[in-house]
Amino acid sequence: MKLMTLHASVALLCGLSVSFVPAHAQQAPQPGYHYTLPLNLAVEAAEEAIRVCEEKRYWVTATVVDMDGVPQVVMRGDHATVHTGESSFRKAFTVVTLGPEFGFDRSSGFFELVKTSPYAPQLATVHNVMALPGAVAFKAGNEMVGALGIGGAPGGDKDEVCAAAGVAKVANRLPH
Repeated sequence: MKLMTLHASVALLCGLSVSFVPAHAQQAPQPGYHYTLPLNLAVEAAEEAIRVCEEKRYWVTATVVDMDGVPQVVMRGDHATVHTGESSFRKAFTVVTLGPEFGFDRSSGFFELVKTSPYAPQLATVHNVMALPGAVAFKAGNEMVGALGIGGAPGGDKDEVCAAAGVAKVANRLPH
């Protein structure tokens, strides 16, 4: 009987929580509201980043992660090697998981922090964190809502230029 009551309570709570989720995610983030980057914008940003890198003959992978650090889009460009997927993910993961706490919106911010803070090098050992440039946050207004990481160019600084181009391509379509 207790198990049935528990299941009924969970079902009721799930039903209530669904009724409060906005049907369309093109609004500015509100307190307690979790904005999710629309898939078409994530795909377009990743494609643009890869295109910009390919123009320079950098063979890369682009990964877009949400604010939970979960990959939303992973695109491995032509000729990109297998390790580029991991580095693009880890750079983006670093931005969304540490950026809000330490005040950076590019993985180059964490790269610089590692050089100056006695504590940051230890954070760089956390699973999936990478202290290299190459990822840029998506922002809705002043709120970080995801990140685009690039891996595979001959230097993280070059990866980050491509990531910035991808984010810039869709930035004006994010809520302000």
